[in-house]
Amino acid sequence: MTLEIKINNQTFILHCSGALYWVERRMLLASDVHLGKISHFRKHGSALPENAIFSNFKKLNSVLEYFKPEVICFLGDLFHSTLNNEWTLFKQWTELTATPIILVAGNHDIISHHKYEELGITVVSELLVDKFLLTHHPENRDSFYTLSGHIHPSIVLAGKGRQFLKLPCFFRMPDQMILPAFGEFTGSYVMDPGQDDRVYVITKQDVIEVNLDNQR
Repeated sequence: MTLEIKINNQTFILHCSGALYWVERRMLLASDVHLGKISHFRKHGSALPENAIFSNFKKLNSVLEYFKPEVICFLGDLFHSTLNNEWTLFKQWTELTATPIILVAGNHDIISHHKYEELGITVVSELLVDKFLLTHHPENRDSFYTLSGHIHPSIVLAGKGRQFLKLPCFFRMPDQMILPAFGEFTGSYVMDPGQDDRVYVITKQDVIEVNLDNQR
């Protein structure tokens, strides 16, 4: 279900949901939840099941129960677009969640920051914590290790007999790590790992580091 790694003498636990727990800070990080996306596509005729609307909230509750963090940090694209009926569900969820919430705003976070602030959520453009840069868009910044989202990283694994499997992943580079999309029905972008990169794929039940030498 989880995998523990070290980055710059800090401990991070990777969860199969796509969330990341920063042990020393007792902080839960998740990126690209895209609340409201399912309702948005259903409104425009996509045949997505209505009960899928609740899947993101179930995942959030499960991860919160598992780690019991002292703070939640969403690394952008918390809500997919404009207000819809999922905002009411999100409001109800925040009212039942006593944990402080920070939103590092992403490109999809077009809802007024005042609406989030009314729910007690702090909205920032980036967060600097212990030489770590928490942001939505991946970037290199001198003297900081970046934790970000936005790309929805995945990797294609090659098996025997020309079999291929695409899985979402935590994509770790020497100076930054990109989190997988937490939300359901978000899609993904296939990454091409370099020599110094590390990849941790996620399945429904586990987090596994890929032996990239076997994939090249």
